[in-house]
Amino acid sequence: MSRTSAPAPVDATTVDSEALAHGLKQRHLSMIALGGVIGAGLFVGSGAGIAAAGPSIVVAYAISGLLVMLVMRMLGELSAAHPASGSFSVHAERAIGPWAGFTAGWAFWFLLCVAVGLEGIGAAKIVTGWLPGTPEWAWVALFMLVFCGTNLAAVKNFGEFEFWFAALKVGAIVLFLGLGVLAIVGVLPGTDAPGTANLTGDGGFMPHGTEGLVVGLLASVFAYGGLETVTIAAAESEHPMQGVAKAVRTAMWRIGLFYVGSMAVIVTLVPWDDKTVVEKGPYVATLDHLGIPAAGQIMNVVVLVALLSAMNANIYGASRMAGSLVARGQGPKVLGRISGGVPRVAVLTSCVFGFVCVMLSYWRPDDVFIWLLNMIGAIILVVWFFIAVSQLLLRRRTEREAPEKLAVKMWAYPYLTWVALAGMAAVFVLMAREADTRLQLYFTGGLTLVLAVVGVIRQRAGAKPEAVPSND
Repeated sequence: MSRTSAPAPVDATTVDSEALAHGLKQRHLSMIALGGVIGAGLFVGSGAGIAAAGPSIVVAYAISGLLVMLVMRMLGELSAAHPASGSFSVHAERAIGPWAGFTAGWAFWFLLCVAVGLEGIGAAKIVTGWLPGTPEWAWVALFMLVFCGTNLAAVKNFGEFEFWFAALKVGAIVLFLGLGVLAIVGVLPGTDAPGTANLTGDGGFMPHGTEGLVVGLLASVFAYGGLETVTIAAAESEHPMQGVAKAVRTAMWRIGLFYVGSMAVIVTLVPWDDKTVVEKGPYVATLDHLGIPAAGQIMNVVVLVALLSAMNANIYGASRMAGSLVARGQGPKVLGRISGGVPRVAVLTSCVFGFVCVMLSYWRPDDVFIWLLNMIGAIILVVWFFIAVSQLLLRRRTEREAPEKLAVKMWAYPYLTWVALAGMAAVFVLMAREADTRLQLYFTGGLTLVLAVVGVIRQRAGAKPEAVPSND
């Protein structure tokens, strides 16, 4: 067996999570699974997809939702069998080799840290709209301090913050869907049933043809990012195997309902070419259309909570991923130091990196910051690719060595795994065809290649996982 394809020489799962606390309860995991994916990309960013695809955005979200369901089923199978705070990075290392774990893990850490900065900027813009004259960077710094503090404390604090943040977001969507359905059937006071006028008028169901559907599909794929956090958190739950299995099962269909259901309500009630869909966001545009008082401010509060929740979750995910990588000998040992069951140096480093990204948005907005945004453009697809390949390789090994660990099983293995891989390849091809996403694909590909080369060099040099000291 070649050294570039050999699996990790030790049980990466054990090294990865042995010193972490186990303070997360099942209710935390369930809400992390639901709330992690419900962010500003859904509440605001989906407007661009609607403008491009028209009513067919429902089909775009349904197609991408099916792909995400397959990916999460695969990740659920892997994480239930081998819970680890490094999640897919650990699975890629076991299945493919240390270089793959290195590449997937550090690419995802980079994505999360940049995302923390972006979410901080978005939250600061909302607050400065309420308090004009206050500096945005100061609000970002305040948010960073607050969530750095929650992540430096015991993991149950992170779980409680995420539970209530996610509960508010889920409650807002459920209320929105309820009002929308009442309006569609014509029983909401002050509204008339719209019928299919908005679905078939103004250019029809696909006003911009297949090209518009493709743009909407690409926008919807990346809106689903964030589900992976629940499998990272599972390693610190009371019952990791049962917890991640239940969280993944319940989250998948609910998220599909929230996303596809929301898009269906919006394009049924509001003309897809209404400018307010993009300018104010589709949820605000819909609530305004229904005559809901103060709709804009209500959604601003919900979006603020969504952004702060995502910041909290991404700092957590980044710190655990960095700590896991270091525990497996894949980075500077200092990042892996665990104190009180928390990788505190990794938390601080992830927060600092995120804040540097924020400052770059002010100092170098036209070059360095744009490069950062392009580099994270397709990382989630790279991660999904590693998940699918890992599941394809590890399923038979687990069936042979420990079949009792398969608490979650991928449907129709291996056929649907290959279908998911084909779907990812199709998305990569579509990105290469579109001018707006082609540059992101190139930058992300470059970052992935650099990480893979470094990982292979380290592996060939004989880098071994090392025990990481803890200061409990």
